[in-house]
Amino acid sequence: MASGNGKQPYLTIRNVDKFFGGFQALKNVSLDVYPGEFVCFLGPSGCGKTTLLRAIAGLDIQDSGTISQGGKDISALPPSRRDYGIVFQSYALFPNLTTAENIAYGLVNLGKDKAAIAARVAELVALVSLKGQEAKYPAQLSGGQQQRVALARAIAMAPGLLLLDEPLSALDARVRLNLRGELKQLQRRIGVTTIMVTHDQEEALAVADRIVVMNHGVIEQVGRPEEVYRNPASAFVADFVGHMNFLPAQRSAANTLRIGGVELTADLSGVAAPAGGDLTICLRPEDVQVRGLQPQQPNVLQAEISGLEFLGAFCRAELRLGNADALGLAADFSTNAMRDLDLRIGKTIQVALPPERLRVFDAVAAHG
Repeated sequence: MASGNGKQPYLTIRNVDKFFGGFQALKNVSLDVYPGEFVCFLGPSGCGKTTLLRAIAGLDIQDSGTISQGGKDISALPPSRRDYGIVFQSYALFPNLTTAENIAYGLVNLGKDKAAIAARVAELVALVSLKGQEAKYPAQLSGGQQQRVALARAIAMAPGLLLLDEPLSALDARVRLNLRGELKQLQRRIGVTTIMVTHDQEEALAVADRIVVMNHGVIEQVGRPEEVYRNPASAFVADFVGHMNFLPAQRSAANTLRIGGVELTADLSGVAAPAGGDLTICLRPEDVQVRGLQPQQPNVLQAEISGLEFLGAFCRAELRLGNADALGLAADFSTNAMRDLDLRIGKTIQVALPPERLRVFDAVAAHG
């Protein structure tokens, strides 16, 4: 877990288990979240990310383990006695209340002074860029505007923790792209500790300070976006976050492995397989090197370009490794490289697979 730069955790989760009948949704989960962090719970459907969020909120209290917030044990407290605001996927706005009334709802229930409520609503309307929409009802607002209303309502009472359950998934792609940037900026401005559940890896990479990758009720990896992307802790994380090549190989020696008839150099210090044992090599398409190859450079292979897919700023090539039983390898080449090197289908080129960019896992782990 990250150290939080010497800070004490604001939210502490220890050894949390959660069962639904005979199904265990959370398995001994422990995590620290630090003040002001934006943390994303990322994983496929059924991985436990929403169950963990609901345990933090007290909506589905864990069966064992503890949760503390701001130094206070909240493990058994009902939602009403916990200090958080929450935005659900559906936004859950009151259809019979205007934008201003929805935002003010929690403040009114607390019996706040009318002038204070009006001032707070005006502040929040400006903060989430909803000026001029105060008198409209939810049905009169776009999906993006409804999301802003839900966010404003969630932070109206200045909670210590903001919980977001897939808040952008109901929006179309263009609106989602714009609002995720706004969400990050808003979180930075108000400084609230935030946890967001998402299955969208790009969304998590774009907004999170740290990502918690979950699978089958356990945490596979916790780290900064670049750490999770560049140094996946497991084959599951490598496969789930970003596009990844998976190549079958066998261990040849201490730091060498074999793909078909080709030997490659890689760091195998964390790999348990003995000599001759099966391995899985992971490599990002953008890490396949085609420019500036040196005579003594390791892991240089002959490859034939068997397919090209134009993706705007770059092309994704399908390479057939000539001396490795015609294994396929995806490689991303910039438009400049495509032009300068005359890269085209059918051309044979030299590529390098940099040892420092190869991630190697035992073959059994690759299926987990």
